[in-house]
Amino acid sequence: MTDTDKQLTPAAVAGRLLAEGFRLLQRLRHPRPIHPHGVALTGTVRFFTDSTTGLPFFDSPPAAEIAVSARASRSLGVPSPLPDVIGLAVRLAAPAGAADVVFASTGFGVPSRFWLAMQRSPSRARFTTLFPYRSTRGPVLFAARTIEPEDLPTGLTDLAAALERTTWRLRLYSATPTGRWHPFAVLELGRSADSPLDTPDRYDPVSHALPGAEWYPWARRLREPSYSRIQGRSS
Repeated sequence: MTDTDKQLTPAAVAGRLLAEGFRLLQRLRHPRPIHPHGVALTGTVRFFTDSTTGLPFFDSPPAAEIAVSARASRSLGVPSPLPDVIGLAVRLAAPAGAADVVFASTGFGVPSRFWLAMQRSPSRARFTTLFPYRSTRGPVLFAARTIEPEDLPTGLTDLAAALERTTWRLRLYSATPTGRWHPFAVLELGRSADSPLDTPDRYDPVSHALPGAEWYPWARRLREPSYSRIQGRSS
């Protein structure tokens, strides 16, 4: 961490407060203070040939189709059928190693794309990255929205069983913070019946960043302490 990163900017202060909140919550819910239970998934992402997200890895990917692993989870861990913030973490196979993108259920409009939204079914959720990446075209957000099926179950065990029988297809989008969403890829996820329900893998878009992508300093200061706490690494 540089001296600039240690400056007590509003984002840095907020990041430290969030990290302290996660530290207290982690005492009660170890090792995952949020998204404590999930469903492990595997699949592929297929990129469109004319995408212009501003990130070279998405606009000129190493292959038209890339293998991914993923985890769908409920943020607060409240029992279904109660609504919860739904998380979708995706790990792409990149040339230099794992690259993670983490989505949360939000709105799709402005400013609702920056608000967490409670949902029951993953099929009904609209997902965004909440924080913008710095791209060659300026700040860019990413989003995901289900194509099919329309009736994925609420409970994680039922969700796992459903995705052993069918494929969860989502369209991926990019947009400026206040702009229109533009599709650039299709994500397909499923699982095998003999695979573990959950995964011990930790998805971290800060340390496993997309190739060529940068976080804005304020976004990194806000997120880094919390991810360091959750991942068990020093900040």
